[in-house]
Amino acid sequence: MNKKLQSLIEPGTRLYLFIMVVFAGATFFFSQELALVEGIIITMLAIYSIVRARRSKRELIEYLESVTYDVETAKNDTLLNFPLPMVVFRLDKNQVVWGNQFFFDIYGRSSPSFEVKITDLVPQFTSRWLLEGKSQYPGLLEVGGRQYQIHGNIIRGEDDEGGRDFMCITYWVDVTDYEDIKTEYQNSRPVIAVFVFDNYDELLKNVQDRERGELRAGMEDLVAKWCDGRNGILRRYDRDKYIFIFDVRYLQELIGGKFSLLDQMHSIVNSRGIHATASIGIGVEGANLSETFGFADLAIEMALSRGGDQAVIKNRFSFDFFGGRGIEIETRTKVKSRVIANALSSLIADASQVLVMGHKFADLDSVGAAAGICCIARKHGTPAKIIIDLDKNASGPLIELLRENPEYENAFISPHEAMLIADSRTLLVVVDTNRPEQVESEGVLDACNKVVLIDHHRRAATYIKNADLEFYEPYASSACELMTELLQEIVEQPDILRCEAEAMLSGIVMDTKSFTIRTGERTFDAAAFLRRAGADTAEVKRLLQNDLEQTVARYAILQRAKVYRDSIAIAAPETPQNRIVAAQAADELLNISGIQASIVACPTKEGGVNISARSIGDVNVQVILEPLGGGGNKSAAGVQLPDISIRDAVNSIFKAVDSYFDD
Repeated sequence: MNKKLQSLIEPGTRLYLFIMVVFAGATFFFSQELALVEGIIITMLAIYSIVRARRSKRELIEYLESVTYDVETAKNDTLLNFPLPMVVFRLDKNQVVWGNQFFFDIYGRSSPSFEVKITDLVPQFTSRWLLEGKSQYPGLLEVGGRQYQIHGNIIRGEDDEGGRDFMCITYWVDVTDYEDIKTEYQNSRPVIAVFVFDNYDELLKNVQDRERGELRAGMEDLVAKWCDGRNGILRRYDRDKYIFIFDVRYLQELIGGKFSLLDQMHSIVNSRGIHATASIGIGVEGANLSETFGFADLAIEMALSRGGDQAVIKNRFSFDFFGGRGIEIETRTKVKSRVIANALSSLIADASQVLVMGHKFADLDSVGAAAGICCIARKHGTPAKIIIDLDKNASGPLIELLRENPEYENAFISPHEAMLIADSRTLLVVVDTNRPEQVESEGVLDACNKVVLIDHHRRAATYIKNADLEFYEPYASSACELMTELLQEIVEQPDILRCEAEAMLSGIVMDTKSFTIRTGERTFDAAAFLRRAGADTAEVKRLLQNDLEQTVARYAILQRAKVYRDSIAIAAPETPQNRIVAAQAADELLNISGIQASIVACPTKEGGVNISARSIGDVNVQVILEPLGGGGNKSAAGVQLPDISIRDAVNSIFKAVDSYFDD
């Protein structure tokens, strides 16, 4: 339909006038007088309609003008009386263009001042975040003891010359009260600490009742004094265990004091000269008290597995270690070995087969312990295989010795072969390491449902979890020593092959450096048992021999050694060296008078650096290398650093040594 016709027939003044004109025209043919009257009336109505329309338009314009004025007035009033501090400043000069009184009240100014720069009022303020397109200032700004959260945006304006000018408008929100509540909430989060007296039984053994009471009172008094002033709850929940619940606000103070309780505990000495030691496990950042206590429980377990006399903090993601520099205190008993032996026998008897593996680049201790597992498996009639890289290991002569026997002719397999034969009933035994990244094959470790762990190294932050059975003793000299104790409980001496006895004895001799370090009475008991089982010490000596080339290389490393901090010998050859030679060079450096620890860093063909460290004094080389990702124990430790130059590696060693002594 035509729009003009549509507008014409729509109800309105025009339509009515048109109809009246039509009727007046029709009336003209019948009565001219009547038509004249109608014409006059129509004319008057038309004039009235026009006048009325103009008046309505004028009234509408006046109304709109009044509304616009009211909106502008409200807008101006809103800006002036906005309840939050506001300021507008030029982006290029930081000069304040406008600000409400609330903003200037922050700085104690009774009236607005538009001649200053915002950086003069707030020196730490920056507008970079606005240029980056952000609408909120990163962090908080503190002014006059109050904290403000700033929101803002960039607006376009015109400068005095008519050009474009960029200005910023910011809103300052006082969040001091909220931040105070938030800070108080964070500071009052609960921390749970578990105290354990490491050598409680040894300390109170064979002493008179009066002395026993004095020792107990002395240890309890030290713990109570250490916890005093921290508004916590201290309770004993076992004869040698305490639990302490306190606010996290005091944790940094304890860390700053380096957990002085550990050193204070050494002042408690019994009549036989045994010093008391304690371990502390701390759980933080748990979602609730139950989870926090679980963290504390894991922390104290980690502290004890690393030898005790140290503090461990466990949060949601990692462990932090403090102390642990002293020598480990032996607390092993035959009872534990017997219990572990019975459990291991049951697992092996129920398994379809046994797979044994140690750490990468397996040494004599690793292969010797694996041979002990094969002996137990043979006793129960369970097939056993040793997983090893035959091309990359440090025990070639020992493997050749074992292979000369029919029982070991096909006993050594690669990780790939192990993956092919593993089934749901396969038992995997990991020896001489507790870190998943150091085993011969992580794939095999993940594939096996049942895992047994036998190790003597200090536990690191990363360790094999959820093992079905653990024989973990950081006090032992070697994995072969632990394996020998298990053999004594499971098999008879005639069941042990001569090559197996020699393999385990070679592991003990290697890790103890011919019974000179980390050697206790249990070490000699194990060696005596293996000797009775047929181990030939001359054959063991042959297994430890080096060829002429390795001997020359070892002494070439010794010639590059330098003494650092009066007692640390550090050698860093520039050409790649055999890992065995590097470890032997570290051992050899300890023969130098006045040297308490030695560190040898050798580059690898792949572009990394291997580091071997040894100690015969009070220096704990495991603690030195741990920040670099290494592991081991007090007297022997190592680490592999990938993709690093020998210069950078040596600088890292210097920093680690400095940190150890300065702390």
